[in-house]
Amino acid sequence: MADTSPVDPTIALLTRAITQTGEVIAAVTPDQADQPTPCADWTVRELATHLIGQILRDFRIAARGDMPEWGAPPDEVGTDWSAEFQTRARALLDEWRAADLDRPVPGLGGEAPLRGRVDQQIAEFATHTWDLARATGQDRVLDPELAEYGLAWSHRVLKPEFRGPGKAFGPEMPIAADAPAYDRLAAWFGRDPAWTPSA
Repeated sequence: MADTSPVDPTIALLTRAITQTGEVIAAVTPDQADQPTPCADWTVRELATHLIGQILRDFRIAARGDMPEWGAPPDEVGTDWSAEFQTRARALLDEWRAADLDRPVPGLGGEAPLRGRVDQQIAEFATHTWDLARATGQDRVLDPELAEYGLAWSHRVLKPEFRGPGKAFGPEMPIAADAPAYDRLAAWFGRDPAWTPSA
């Protein structure tokens, strides 16, 4: 995902988030596909399908200034998850690099600059990268700046009414204020930071 041309700092951070996600996906082995993940009721295969066939599609639509149909089923994903992620992620980044980030678009609280949607995408990639790395036992150091950025954004926009049964997010898990960044990110989005596949 490396790009040497000048880009907006927020797009550069998104590129880092996507690169990190791609590295974690590339390290998943076929025998791990049916393992559980910290996302309730999702296997590794289902999480990968969500990332590749749903998130990347919907985020491209969002990057154009349109509103995705967030609940639409994911597109079909083949067996080479890494290659498919790379291809679709490049298309997303191309969309963002061509976008007018200051163009007003509809948002949760009314119109806001398009660049605000980049923040959501960084948070989503950071969170699901932690999910996938934890589910597949990848002992790697994840980029803490991405987690801190995702937390700062989501603390501003994730309201209590978005949490609970049948909603997009579970209740926040208790955690120490000085816990590692990804533990705090996981807890904020309703995961157990101590989760393991055998838990």
